[in-house]
Amino acid sequence: MKVLINRQWCKGCGVCVAFCRSRALSLGEDGKAVCDPALCVGCGLCELYCPDLAVECVREGDEAGEGA
Repeated sequence: MKVLINRQWCKGCGVCVAFCRSRALSLGEDGKAVCDPALCVGCGLCELYCPDLAVECVREGDEAGEGA
């Protein structure tokens, strides 16, 4: 699973960080969410709870533009 964060939509509220059970998400220096893929367990809670729809969880190889 790969976590994609839309940097334009992310407001840095930290909701995704709070719900990340593996602590893969944090707020970067710019105050926006960043993901450490080595820690991500692919639970999808970050996508589910993001109030701004800035987080998307996709299976590897399903990223936008691939295979099209």
